[in-house]
Amino acid sequence: MGKLSIIKELYLYLKVRKKWWLAPVIIALFLFGAVIILLGQSSWLAPIIYPLF
Repeated sequence: MGKLSIIKELYLYLKVRKKWWLAPVIIALFLFGAVIILLGQSSWLAPIIYPLF
């Protein structure tokens, strides 16, 4: 059980329910989150990003 099981469950949901239009939305949200985390950790953008959230 872990992060891979969540991804597997999501894939099975998309496969069974035929909701493939959700895949780009989920990927975009994941990439946006990754960019926020990477930029907010130790860069000069951190003081700008933190007040937004």
